[in-house]
Amino acid sequence: MKCVVFGGGGFIGSAVVDRLLHDGHALRIFERPRVERFREFASGEPVEWMTGDFLNVHDMSDAMDGMEIVLHLVSSTLPKTSNDDPVHDVQSNLVATLRMLEAMVARDVGKIVFISSGGTVYGNPMYLPIDEGHPTNPQVSYGITKLAIEKYLLMFERLHGIKANILRVANPFGERQRSETAQGAVGVFLHRALRQQPIEIWGDGSVTRDYIYIDDVAEAFARAVQYSGSRSVFNIGSGVGTQLNELIKIIEEVLGKSVTRRYLPARPFDVPVSVLSNALAREELKWAPRTSLRDGIARTAKWLAKGLIK
Repeated sequence: MKCVVFGGGGFIGSAVVDRLLHDGHALRIFERPRVERFREFASGEPVEWMTGDFLNVHDMSDAMDGMEIVLHLVSSTLPKTSNDDPVHDVQSNLVATLRMLEAMVARDVGKIVFISSGGTVYGNPMYLPIDEGHPTNPQVSYGITKLAIEKYLLMFERLHGIKANILRVANPFGERQRSETAQGAVGVFLHRALRQQPIEIWGDGSVTRDYIYIDDVAEAFARAVQYSGSRSVFNIGSGVGTQLNELIKIIEEVLGKSVTRRYLPARPFDVPVSVLSNALAREELKWAPRTSLRDGIARTAKWLAKGLIK
């Protein structure tokens, strides 16, 4: 199929691109002008790299020309900073996505796969593990905007027949994750540990999250591209909760050395526990995570170490 991947040069997007190429899809990657290609593509790979402005409807419309599926992996904000400027969050993400959907209608593109946030749209859990029917009460603007986008996707599905698949991804980690953006505990902790720097922990280290390796996330997107069933929203997580203190112990075991911990005051927006049920994705997408947390950390550490040696 012909797919346009908005945000296909980023951490998650690049993994999705590699996975879709493996399935033989023809891809157009849409990125900001300053984003460099994450690798050189072989002459036989059906990839077109296109740059433009996500906020420019003409750029987005041009990117969709001749495409069958849109994969939307763009976000201009982070969970921890989105509350600082909610107006920017809404304008750069929600409004831009609405323009994208209008362009899809105009270009007759019939399907969209959107990356939502399994870590923020639910808020404080009423029960664990969290399934797709759990109440949604996001505590940060990032999660509120993601949830609003979900609702508009489903509205456009009802009004215009654009099939929407929404993947609520837990806490992804792995190769190509940018540790300097301070997003993702695994990447940040590993980066600091490899540099002999103390690891900063907000709170007492009991905050529990569901970590999912990037290859498993990419596989979920590949399954969603092919999916023709009636369900729309899927949790994509390991189904296993790991405390920050436990995560550091695994990092120490993988690296074979101890690390220095620095405990800081807890942050008010951090949900104490978030663990997703992936039962629906297993049933409908025929997807299941294959990489353990320890193996994923080992692969990520190896990749990060190569970068430090250069």
